[in-house]
Amino acid sequence: MAVDAVDTGAGMRRGKDIRKARRGDDGLLAQLRRPPGGRDARIMLLTQALDRAGTGVWAASSVLYFTFVVGLDAGRLGLLLGAAGVAGIAGSPLAGHLADRFPVRTLLIGCHLVRLVALCVLLVVTDFGLLLLLFAVTHLGDRAAKTLEMLFATRVAGERRSTYQALSRSSANAGYALGAGLAAIGLAVGTQGAYQVLILANALSFLVAAALVWRTREPRGAGLVVARPGAAEGSRAAGTGPWRDRGYLRFVLLDIPMNLDDSILGVGLPLWLVGHTTAPHALIPAFLVINTVLVVALQLRVSARVRDARQAAGAVALYGLTTLASCVFLALAPAGGAWAAAVALLGAAVLVTAAELMRSVSSWELAVSLAPREARASYLGVAGMAQSVQKSAGPLLLTGAVMAAGPVGWLALGAGVAGLSLVQRRSALRRLDRLSAAAPEPEPAPAA
Repeated sequence: MAVDAVDTGAGMRRGKDIRKARRGDDGLLAQLRRPPGGRDARIMLLTQALDRAGTGVWAASSVLYFTFVVGLDAGRLGLLLGAAGVAGIAGSPLAGHLADRFPVRTLLIGCHLVRLVALCVLLVVTDFGLLLLLFAVTHLGDRAAKTLEMLFATRVAGERRSTYQALSRSSANAGYALGAGLAAIGLAVGTQGAYQVLILANALSFLVAAALVWRTREPRGAGLVVARPGAAEGSRAAGTGPWRDRGYLRFVLLDIPMNLDDSILGVGLPLWLVGHTTAPHALIPAFLVINTVLVVALQLRVSARVRDARQAAGAVALYGLTTLASCVFLALAPAGGAWAAAVALLGAAVLVTAAELMRSVSSWELAVSLAPREARASYLGVAGMAQSVQKSAGPLLLTGAVMAAGPVGWLALGAGVAGLSLVQRRSALRRLDRLSAAAPEPEPAPAA
């Protein structure tokens, strides 16, 4: 069948989730204890939290480690980060391709172990060529692992995958914040040994994650299967694969700017504050705090209100509007004094986080719903490239074009994202209509 049909039972469960979210019942901790998918989902959520805690340690310390311990200059450090970004782009489709042929659980354990080995070797290597290779392998494994986690969730949580995604993002953000906090302790010490301990802490998170994944069971659900006769468009797409499915590639291409909130929060806001406003620099950590707190507090409620793929398409349009609003706040920030700039930047941080919440419930749901069930693994692998490409190109876009143009650049970016979000919404709805029309009618029950 080429489209995810939401049966009555699934609809009733989702409606129950929404009513609970609106009443405040069944809060985040309760949902984490009883997530969609049961025991295996609960273990995977813990795994993701630990993995992201290690990632938080790595994100806060890796650049300083390569600068002060390894002794790389700015040029080589930029090349290192660029190569890692390119390798990360390849990680998602590679994971999707392999998941069509091998168990997801085994591949995910392999990703964790590959990253473990790469980081341990990285600690004793000084040759730049080997560092380049090891750092690229680490990022390749990171993006591949995220795609495999998404596929695992799709199979384990089924029609309740939006609830699982909300729990996943909440636990991952909490883990990331914990890791960044732990890294701050090591960075305060500032010795070579302290930096090495931080890198080993990240490596340890991969070891524990691999052990936890080993305790799960392989989720039900196949990757590539023989298409049934009569499933017109969806089956043809599954047979040719995602790289020849123009409709799905259009979705992935348009999904790249629908991930720009990540670069705006991590790159745009801090650099715009420092270089173009008089707001206090001490405000920069508040951006991450606001983002983390709001995502953990609101992700579950937001996800509960997106019940199907059509509502996910509507959330894409809301993403564009909230991104546009955040860009307006950024454009206004330099116009006033320090306090006015601070208020505008904090407002932009809130709106960027709101855009992230919209993106988290729309991008993943559409990536699953627009993919043929017969080849979902390889399709999700290609869909995962959108985030990887944005992580590589987004900072360059912001620093090289948007901020160079000043406030007008932010307004142009916001208008562009808002316009593309409407194109994405219309394109997604049309594809959903075609997939629904191509779905075979259920056979009537035989007469008694």
